[in-house]
Amino acid sequence: MEASFETLIASYIENNVGIATNFLSVALCEHLVDNILMLEANELLQQAGIGNDNKLQQNAMVRRDTIYWLDKKHNNIHEDAFFAKIDAFVLYLNQSCYAGITDYEFHYSLYETGDFYKKHLDQFKDNASRQFSMISYLNPNWETQHGGELQIYQTDANQTISPTQGKMVFFKSDQLEHEVLVTHARRMSVTGWLKR
Repeated sequence: MEASFETLIASYIENNVGIATNFLSVALCEHLVDNILMLEANELLQQAGIGNDNKLQQNAMVRRDTIYWLDKKHNNIHEDAFFAKIDAFVLYLNQSCYAGITDYEFHYSLYETGDFYKKHLDQFKDNASRQFSMISYLNPNWETQHGGELQIYQTDANQTISPTQGKMVFFKSDQLEHEVLVTHARRMSVTGWLKR
C-alpha cells in the first residue's frame, strides 16, 4: 500500500501532479462502478454545480456531469474500503510531508457521452479549506478515442491524463487549473478533496 502512496507523493513533488496507476484495485473499482450504476438506476445522481453555499448554480455550458456525495454514514462496504485507503494515505501524507490534513470530502462523478467540465480551479474564492484534489478513475478498457482526459494546465507544459481504471491523480487544489475534455464514452470516477 505504501508503495502506491510513495509513487503518488514522489510524482507530485517532481511534476506538481501525482499519479499512481494502480492506486485502487480492479475489484474495488468494479464495486464502485456498480454503486454508481445502482444510484443512477434509482435516480439518485444529481446534476453537478459550480460554486458553493448560496453561490451554487448549475451551468451546462461549464459542467455537465452528475454526482453523488459519499458519506461514511451510508455504511456501504465498498465505499468504506475506499475511505480506508484514503485514511491510510492521509496518515502517510501527514507523517511524511507534514501536510496537516484534517478532513476530506468525495463524490461519485458520472460523465455521459458529450459531457465535459471547462477549465477551473478546485478551491473556492471564499473558502480555502480544500488543499489537495484527488481523482480516482474507475473506467476499464479506456481507449484514446474515448476522450474524456483530464487536462492540467502548467506554466511550462500542459498535461493530459487518461481516466483509466485504478489510476489516482493528486494535485494542489488552489494552484492548477484543469478541465475534463469532452468524453465520447461513459466516464466514471470518485473525485474529492483533502481539507484543512
